[in-house]
Amino acid sequence: MDKVILNGNDLTLQELIDVTRKHKPVELSEEATARIVASREVVDKFVKEQKVVYGVTTGFGKFSEVMIKEEETKTLQKNLIMSHSCGVGEPLKEEYARGIMLLRANALAKGYSGIRIETVETILKMLNAGITPIIPEKGSLGASGDLAPLSHMVQPMLGLGECYYKGEVRKSVDAMKEAGIEIVELTSKEGLALINGTQVMTSIGGITLYDALNISKISDIADSLTMEALGGIIDAYDERIAMVRKHKGLETTSKNVRKLLEGSQNITRQGDVRVQDAYSLRCVPQVHAGCKDAINFVRDKVEIEMNSVTDNPIIFPEDEKAISAGNFHGEPMALPFDFLGIALAELADISERRLEKMVNPALNHGLPAFLCLNGGVNSGFMIVQYSAASLVSENKVLSHPASVDSIPSSANQEDHVSMGTIAARKARDIAFNTRKVLAMEILAACQAIDLNNSKDKLAKGTRAVYDEVRKVVTFNEVDRIMNYDIEAVDKLIVDGILIKAAEDAVGTIEV
Repeated sequence: MDKVILNGNDLTLQELIDVTRKHKPVELSEEATARIVASREVVDKFVKEQKVVYGVTTGFGKFSEVMIKEEETKTLQKNLIMSHSCGVGEPLKEEYARGIMLLRANALAKGYSGIRIETVETILKMLNAGITPIIPEKGSLGASGDLAPLSHMVQPMLGLGECYYKGEVRKSVDAMKEAGIEIVELTSKEGLALINGTQVMTSIGGITLYDALNISKISDIADSLTMEALGGIIDAYDERIAMVRKHKGLETTSKNVRKLLEGSQNITRQGDVRVQDAYSLRCVPQVHAGCKDAINFVRDKVEIEMNSVTDNPIIFPEDEKAISAGNFHGEPMALPFDFLGIALAELADISERRLEKMVNPALNHGLPAFLCLNGGVNSGFMIVQYSAASLVSENKVLSHPASVDSIPSSANQEDHVSMGTIAARKARDIAFNTRKVLAMEILAACQAIDLNNSKDKLAKGTRAVYDEVRKVVTFNEVDRIMNYDIEAVDKLIVDGILIKAAEDAVGTIEV
């Protein structure tokens, strides 16, 4: 298996997924190793000379005025991790925890943190061995870094707390011993170097971003199926419409849908049956465009943050300077992750409206009410729309920005914080809800296509997706437990099967 080589400068979103979900091995580059060693030499010199440097020879936060003796540095660093391990709530999924470890190691690889090379290599050994810290998801203010959750990340390195190993929850000290990884004894600056960063929000938000890119593709696929089901008017997707407005996402969405619907005998032209469609079909290029452009904006910001130094203080070995500043502040990520959540919520919002249009007999152009046979005895897709509406409404609550909030901490020394980790977690939850809504729309569209007896008139792209759905979910003739069908389609989305089917048929679906 190929390895991901960390040098601190060019870690990609795909590599984040390769390590977090596919367990690709990781190692440091030679250049990164040399930089880490050089910055550590500077820290050792500071300690020897008892130079006043925040977090190296002083306490933390409001205790920055307290000088620390050289013989107390190891105690200080261990106390830092234990006292800051204040996370609460459900543990983060392993993929997010692995992302946190990877991103922290990559930041340290840049050589501005003053950590020992052995400590960084311990993180990578744990990643490669599958030892994953148990990290409660709540408790970060998103400034001074993700202090509480990152402290939980460090615990297994010290033989403290619990971790996931070989599919079980284990005592960290036992898992480290079984994996043959030595316990670390932190020394000056190292505890701070490990927990002063934005890697928790960036891991959660980055993995959510990756999922959002795929959700964007699925949104165009779902719309195309609904266009087939309702005889949608293709003129609204004309390339000239995008040409005169210039937004990249508008061009991309229109192009994707035209490709997916090329050759369809179900879609119509304006004036054939109707003069124009409702906004939920006609304005998809514009709505999806805004969402796509937002998602791509967030991608730019995440890829910067993944390869950034977010410590305090930052060590500059070339002139032996330590500058205490604010790179740990999560604001550059907080705003994008709020934006990401809003964009995803809008994809769900318009999807639910397309679903409503299919199930509502006043809007669905002659399809049976709620897409069921023998309505009254059967309820069909009635409550599928209820469920989608519930998720969309929940998304609206979750879309309130976390980044507009702040609360002072550390006796007002840290008097403005980002709440960026809350923003990332909200975006993650919105992505989950949005994916489920799109699964419901796709399921309903396939039902409507069968009710119209129009599957043989589908375009090549939509037919490929329809066929994959019908492999796992049959036509709904009589009422059954709908949750099973929704989850089956959702799994096709999560596993990438629907996107692959569409792209095999018509080429790349763009974001």
